[in-house]
Amino acid sequence: MRVLIVDDATILRKLIRMTLEEIGHEVVGEAENGFKAVLKCADLKPDVIFLDITMPEMDGLTAIPKLIEKNPSVKIVVCSALGQKAMIIQAIKSGAVNFIVKPFEKETIKKVMQVI
Repeated sequence: MRVLIVDDATILRKLIRMTLEEIGHEVVGEAENGFKAVLKCADLKPDVIFLDITMPEMDGLTAIPKLIEKNPSVKIVVCSALGQKAMIIQAIKSGAVNFIVKPFEKETIKKVMQVI
């Protein structure tokens, strides 16, 4: 699958990228906030977006409906820190299909991609 990774933490983007590429997926782009993700989503047409919730400029919750508008078939996986249960629920209601809790193991990403 073609994947866009959106997180303000460079190290987390690299970890997600390495894991996805290791299991045979193509990372078509990265963005450090929701605003840049929306711009890239229209051009890159990813199948899946790994999306952080808490980011500067535009957070993940604000970005979800805009991303779906740009690419209605995209599947969004929300990446969230522990203790953000209400935000995860809101993200799912907004259109996200799954979530992973930070910090996460590589196996978590692999399992999520198997069910998408």
